[in-house]
Amino acid sequence: MDRSELASFLRSRRLVLQPEDVGLSRGPRRRTPGLRREEVAELAQMSTDYYARLERGGGPQPSEQMAASIARGLRLTLAERDHLFLLTGHSAPKRVLRTEHVNPGLMRVLDRLGDTPAQIMTRLGETLVQTGLAAALMGEQTHFTGLQRANVYRWFTDPSSRAIYPVEDHLHHGRIYTAQLRERVGAEGEKSPAAGIAEALRKVSAEFSELWREHEIGLQYTQDKTFVHAELGLINLHCQNLLDPDQSQVLLVLTATPGSESYEKLKMLSVIGSQRLSAPTPMEGSAPGFI
Repeated sequence: MDRSELASFLRSRRLVLQPEDVGLSRGPRRRTPGLRREEVAELAQMSTDYYARLERGGGPQPSEQMAASIARGLRLTLAERDHLFLLTGHSAPKRVLRTEHVNPGLMRVLDRLGDTPAQIMTRLGETLVQTGLAAALMGEQTHFTGLQRANVYRWFTDPSSRAIYPVEDHLHHGRIYTAQLRERVGAEGEKSPAAGIAEALRKVSAEFSELWREHEIGLQYTQDKTFVHAELGLINLHCQNLLDPDQSQVLLVLTATPGSESYEKLKMLSVIGSQRLSAPTPMEGSAPGFI
């Protein structure tokens, strides 16, 4: 671990990152060039004291997970992320796992969508980061581990993941999940993570196995989806995907027609947040599918 170079690198990246780049207001009294240490610490989900110690050349060695959080907080490019890992005494992550690092361009767009349900996902439907309104609408999805990170796996193994959609739409969602997983297996090969998910699902879900045998391919969602919220009822939203083909990530943005009932419900949801009158199940929520 090169503490001196790490401290210098962190300071340089912090000072070139502007409040507007991460969706923050500059404010009339800001004199600090770039972001404040406490702002970076919050973006990286760590204590201000720990981050400040790193910038001063002190503190314990960051773990790989912590280094990844710092890279995301500072909106580093892949090359900058790899350099950060080396400075912290870790090997740079293999580029085949590059989808774990959120594309900084997509992240900058997401930072400006604080009043909109939006989230960045991998091509396997693994949610990497969400806005607060997306978590309020679809459940917090970034904490899952293992196979459950993929929304297609949760769909066929966790009944609560279907609660955000009308019952009459469940078969339709299941068919699209299955068809798009088959497409990923075809594109990535029989030893890919997608193939591993399909193999695991065939062992535990009769419903998935039946749909898998139908060999459907090319099914796509329409741009309009209906969601179910425990307090607000049905919410009809327009779905837009912004794809980053280089890192195989997609930014999903959900909007409602201004003046519509669903538009008013989204405004109410921003007030309600993730608080519910009814107790949520431990694994509530599911991403709205692959891209």
